[in-house]
Amino acid sequence: MDVLDAEFVAGATVLGQLPAPTFAEVAFAGRSNVGKSSLINNLVRRKKLVRTSSAPGCTRAINIFRVRLRANDDEAHLDLVDLPGYGYAQRSKAERKSWGPLIEGFLSERPGLRGAVVIVDIRRGVQDDDRQLLEFLESVGVTPILVATKIDKLPASKRKPAVAKLQRELSHRVIPYSSVTGDGRDALWKRVLSVSSIDRPDEAAQP
Repeated sequence: MDVLDAEFVAGATVLGQLPAPTFAEVAFAGRSNVGKSSLINNLVRRKKLVRTSSAPGCTRAINIFRVRLRANDDEAHLDLVDLPGYGYAQRSKAERKSWGPLIEGFLSERPGLRGAVVIVDIRRGVQDDDRQLLEFLESVGVTPILVATKIDKLPASKRKPAVAKLQRELSHRVIPYSSVTGDGRDALWKRVLSVSSIDRPDEAAQP
């Protein structure tokens, strides 16, 4: 699988401002300090597609990025959706509350959505916000893909035990990922392509 091109398509702070889905979509969600932007950039092998910042919580809108790729000898398109980070205490209480309906509305109402990558920091483990998101995804029938980022921050001997612990806690397979080394990229792409049915590039995004 090769990423041929990746570009920003649209961003909005209100669901009604987003264009209708054209291709299958996979959302990326996580707390504001889990390295979500770095993961997306690493996944598509672009350094600056998604803006990263030293200050967590900078993503306040839903941003859609279109990826053109070659899979199974065919070209296909897939939209990656960067959702606002949640759980960042330095944002105002009103602003944090406003993100809840925005994220929940997209996850429950977006017809092109095929799955959601839920990202946790391997060093911090699962937070209450993450559990609530997973419960919500189950309630609306959206397939979760669990990813543990910053795996390179742990000593090699502690990585497998940490991932195993997360898997026991969540009862889900967890993909360990490093945006520094790219470890986990192939495994994550495999899951993303699977939930997107991307081996059928002419499949309509609408159900």
